[in-house]
Amino acid sequence: MTQHEEEISSTLVTKSSLIDDLRKLGIKEGQTLLVHSSLSKIGWVCGAQVAVIQALQEVLTDKGTLVMPTHTGDNSDPSEWQHPPVPSEWWETIKVETPAFDPDITPTYKMGVVPESFRSFPNVVRSNHPTLSFAAWGQHKHFVTDGHGLDEGLGEHSPLARIYDLKGSVLLLGVDYENNTSMHLAEHRQPEKTLIKAGSAIMEDGAKVWKEYHTIAYQDEVFNEIGKKFELKFEVKQGYIGKAFSRLMDQKELVDYTYEYFLNLSTSKE
Repeated sequence: MTQHEEEISSTLVTKSSLIDDLRKLGIKEGQTLLVHSSLSKIGWVCGAQVAVIQALQEVLTDKGTLVMPTHTGDNSDPSEWQHPPVPSEWWETIKVETPAFDPDITPTYKMGVVPESFRSFPNVVRSNHPTLSFAAWGQHKHFVTDGHGLDEGLGEHSPLARIYDLKGSVLLLGVDYENNTSMHLAEHRQPEKTLIKAGSAIMEDGAKVWKEYHTIAYQDEVFNEIGKKFELKFEVKQGYIGKAFSRLMDQKELVDYTYEYFLNLSTSKE
């Protein structure tokens, strides 16, 4: 066991202590909050992911809105898979045999246990996008999740844009800016962008089909660099939730700053 693992396991984290930590960081009743999380970074949590979700709900109350990404990247074109790739002779069979996305039953893929549990919590709803869905609970849950467009799934017709409209906040709970999905909204808002084809299994007119749609090539490999610069200009509340170093920020400020960053980057290349 490493020193870091020993430190994490030596502290008991409970729902009550999580509530205290969340409030100390600045999370308040009535907020709209998009959460990206790593349960393992929090430490030894009594009640595990259930305690984390309930703590967030109790702090926000039903006057607030709790949102988490519930993405399903495995319902995508197998020709694009890299980690790991699959044999090309499998591609068409995978497209035919992949079950259609169903917001009620399709599990998340590599999103962590917190959002995977949250999607099936009581009174949680989930947007209907085959790879980029979000789940929400609370006052504005339907406003956030309804009308999630198939094309450009993290763009103007996405839950990210609705969180922006609500002047929501982003909590990075034990994760860094590479997990900060809101920054993709800024990429979609660029005046110059290249659309690329994607595909997923969906239900259409009562039948399962393989549906092609458009997305863009994302650049999350530079999100940590952007995040460091963002923190020099805007307030980002920092602290620990359990043992997890966490950041709380205004989503609109983040999206607008990221938009300007990519716009300036594009202009400088001309």
